[in-house]
Amino acid sequence: MNRTFKLALGSVAVGILVLGLKYVAYRITGSVAFYADALESIVNVVAAAAALFAIHVGAKPADAGHPFGHAKAEYFSAVLEGVLIVVAAFSILHEAWQALSSPRVLDVPVAGMLVNGAATLLNAALAAILLRLGRRWRSVALIADGRHLIADVYTSIGAIVGLTLAVLSGWHILDPLIAGLVALNIIRTGASVIRESVGGLMDAAPAPEVVTQIRQVIEAEAAGVAGMHALRTRHAGHMTFVEFHLTVSGRMSVWASHAICDRIEDALEAAIDGVRVTIHVEPDERADDAGRPVFDAGKQADGGKQAAT
Repeated sequence: MNRTFKLALGSVAVGILVLGLKYVAYRITGSVAFYADALESIVNVVAAAAALFAIHVGAKPADAGHPFGHAKAEYFSAVLEGVLIVVAAFSILHEAWQALSSPRVLDVPVAGMLVNGAATLLNAALAAILLRLGRRWRSVALIADGRHLIADVYTSIGAIVGLTLAVLSGWHILDPLIAGLVALNIIRTGASVIRESVGGLMDAAPAPEVVTQIRQVIEAEAAGVAGMHALRTRHAGHMTFVEFHLTVSGRMSVWASHAICDRIEDALEAAIDGVRVTIHVEPDERADDAGRPVFDAGKQADGGKQAAT
């Protein structure tokens, strides 16, 4: 059981606990905002379970049917999570509309707010852990789960604020109004998660700073090389694929050019976790004839790990 899977499993357990606390808060108060909050926590548990499964699949090694591995499984989980966020938000809007049509008198709000506040603190702590470790381990599923929980924290804060204002002012209509505003913010978060996850499924390039780092590593290890061009990269979950053409002297031996490729690969693997490199070696005479510039970053695409000579 790897560390990412363990963290995802913990997220499911905490999600179930938070769901229970929020449901208790709703039963105590009768608040539509707290009902919306509990409803989103159901989505959190389902999404966390989907992320757990995706991480399990994504950790499987490459095989004959999937020679580049299974890392993209995490993107499917992230897309599902984004869709569930949006669905939950529309459910909250529906409940808010119903409450606006028939305002409710809220019961025992203080106890409910304390229970909901405890659940919110748990969610905030878990979200911070998921986002920090998800970025460090480059897990799309953990990051999406963390962002989902952050949206849930906003929902909870909005619910508590709405309930407090409704009780202090006597304007019970504030409860569903704030629930509706929070739902709109959740829709924005869900759309962002979907957009970023679809980008990964479409073989989007890594962040510009990662591409710059790749280029700098290659140039730093380029002793004995005439040039490099056609650098192309893509990311899939925790993996980054790099492909480029390496130009060497036509008189250089296969052994010597392969040694250079090994040196560059080792440096990239040390600098970037989960990198997979493909290097196409070609003689400088051919590169000159084609008029290709030396050390040109080129276009972004994909690659695998090997040195082709």
